[in-house]
Amino acid sequence: MANKRDYYEVLGVDKNADESTIKKAYYKMAKQYHPDTNPGDKVAEEKFKEANEAYEVLSDATKKAKYDQFGHAAFDPSMGGGDGGFGGFGGFSGGFSDFGDLGDILGSMFGGGFSGSSSSARRRNGPVQGDDIGTTVTIDFEEAVFGVKKDVPYTRACHCASCQGTGASEGSRGVETCSTCGGRGQVSRVQRMGGMSFQSTVACESCRGTGKIIKNPCSKCRGTGMTREGKRLSVSIPAGIDNGERIALRGQGNEGRNGGPAGDLIITVSVRSHAFFERDGYNVYCEVPITVAEATLGAEIDIPTLEGNIKHTIPEGTQPGTRFTMRGKGIPYVNGNGRRGDLIFRTVVEIPRGLNEKQKTAMKAFAESCGESNYAKHKQFFKKIFGTKDR
Repeated sequence: MANKRDYYEVLGVDKNADESTIKKAYYKMAKQYHPDTNPGDKVAEEKFKEANEAYEVLSDATKKAKYDQFGHAAFDPSMGGGDGGFGGFGGFSGGFSDFGDLGDILGSMFGGGFSGSSSSARRRNGPVQGDDIGTTVTIDFEEAVFGVKKDVPYTRACHCASCQGTGASEGSRGVETCSTCGGRGQVSRVQRMGGMSFQSTVACESCRGTGKIIKNPCSKCRGTGMTREGKRLSVSIPAGIDNGERIALRGQGNEGRNGGPAGDLIITVSVRSHAFFERDGYNVYCEVPITVAEATLGAEIDIPTLEGNIKHTIPEGTQPGTRFTMRGKGIPYVNGNGRRGDLIFRTVVEIPRGLNEKQKTAMKAFAESCGESNYAKHKQFFKKIFGTKDR
């Protein structure tokens, strides 16, 4: 137990984190270290297992409460915990009859049965929900804006078709009751501490707490009862979805055990960047170059939008960097009943290059014809800096 990291540290969350925060942290780690995305990476595999172990405890309110009180010792079989957490002490023996009620007191404190209860075994053999699994789908910017259907391939754990999930080559006939524990999944063990004897119940090593023995394991699943299968689903990605957002498909994750429900498939959407538009929430931003003449005299120009070009009037005297807003031309709100963000564009005044002599002469004449009133900022700048009207 000394080498185990704190479960909160493993998931990178605070001890006061709520259920939603814990789940989000787990999904992030599961995606990062999943064996499917890190084939052959032993370090990633260990981190994935570590995250699963931490989430299994912290996502269960009862287990989390015990962990917060007793730490890893709450689930250490050597302390009599097993899966139930300190649920194994069976009372005192060796002449200490005056302590007959101590087992009941410890049981009420630690939430376990101190009389060899098989509740842990029942939990092991009861329905177990399958794990959630994650995958990523990459879409174009326009597909995120307007929505799209995508075929999403992924791999999940399912019941072995060869043995019907029993793990035995002969199906259910090849599964026998464990003779060591009699099918309970637990055995009693006596420990001596300070001259006293404690009787605890621990998981049976012969059957690993399942209460069952498989004599001839299934060759396809190697006795696990589960195999991996590739699936492909057609997924509707809603209009307006943003990069990094997730879609949860209920019951499409790993299949459960012992009749338990399947987990969920969590799809993370990755959106490719656009060559022209940038997104911030539901608003779209872009830069539009205009000529000196258009900025000076005003003009009606084509503005590219998500649905094609739209005419927009640039007023006379438009300055570089002026922002214009086109209402309702941005990203649709997800399930927003037609509500959309805005398109905001910024003008970039392009200065002409490579002028010939005739053009330069015309430009000089134009500059000389302009008075100070035509360049208010220019005039104010030099007056403020030098205290004169001009340089």
